[in-house]
Amino acid sequence: MGIDKTELLSTHVEHIDIKKSDFVTLVDQMQGTAFQARNLARAAKIYETMLADKQCGVILCLAGSLVSAGLKQVVIDMIENNMVDAIVSTGANIVDQDFFEGLGFKHYQGSTHLDDMQLRELGIDRIYDTLIDEDELRICDDTICQIANQLEPKPYSSREFIVEMGKHLEKHGKNHNSIVLRAYQKNIPIFVPAFSDCSAGFGLVMHQVQNPNNHVSIDSVKDFRELTELKIHAKETGLLMIGGGVPKNFAQDVVVAAELLGHDVPMHKYAIQVTVADERDGALSGSTLREACSWGKVSIVHEQMVYCEATIAMPLIVGYAYGKKTWQNRQAHAYNQFFVTKQHEVA
Repeated sequence: MGIDKTELLSTHVEHIDIKKSDFVTLVDQMQGTAFQARNLARAAKIYETMLADKQCGVILCLAGSLVSAGLKQVVIDMIENNMVDAIVSTGANIVDQDFFEGLGFKHYQGSTHLDDMQLRELGIDRIYDTLIDEDELRICDDTICQIANQLEPKPYSSREFIVEMGKHLEKHGKNHNSIVLRAYQKNIPIFVPAFSDCSAGFGLVMHQVQNPNNHVSIDSVKDFRELTELKIHAKETGLLMIGGGVPKNFAQDVVVAAELLGHDVPMHKYAIQVTVADERDGALSGSTLREACSWGKVSIVHEQMVYCEATIAMPLIVGYAYGKKTWQNRQAHAYNQFFVTKQHEVA
């Protein structure tokens, strides 16, 4: 029996709404347990402390397939309630998944037991047990190309280009419940250090082929410089890292970069990492926050590793902090405005 594409793409992924549940009672009870439950409870309290520290800029790092798995609303609630000041992410979360949904498309529930050869024939892409319509993803690629075609040909940081994506969604988006859109409207910078490693890459390749001598490019060094300047400006910072990879290293390295530029900046004051990676192979994603301290990146006074899958841990940690309502007394830092002001000063 063949697989029907319409039937496969019929049950879309629902995003978790932390506002609808009482996470405080559960997480408080977890503090009295052991293993990763206790670690998660401590991480949730560190995040709450981060939000209570009015001098602290909160940086959210996102790696892994999070938006497609139903965590988009968690990030949007963080944006809406001044629980995050800057985002460093993989391109997949921001472009292939959030911007993709902002254009009006969806992710669908599937299964790991589906026939991948048949999925390929139907034009369906699989992320573990989640499905995407490849034809719709190509529209996302094309839209990135169209945005680039309308910009002044020059190098941009990923943050600058994502601002343009937010402007596009504000005018043409079909789903305004978007991380890219709400971050743009709230002046929260989003950095994607490996910007070409996603649909943005396909779109920008098309743009550059169409405009071989006069085109937009993404300057990853400018990304690094801008986030370093943000660290110098903010001084006190905290990291909430979901997964590892490039976003983790990029956000941690800015402390060292600032020092190399002659600025006496403190290590990240708070640090939480949710991961399932193992530290024993020496790879970055599993390296502990205490190891980062040896590099001068992270203070170990308020740090916590949580070895747990993101779709479980992130709603609990953020939901706990939301339920404690510390964010109600927190002012938005609007760090994108810092870059606008800085550009005017240079001009």
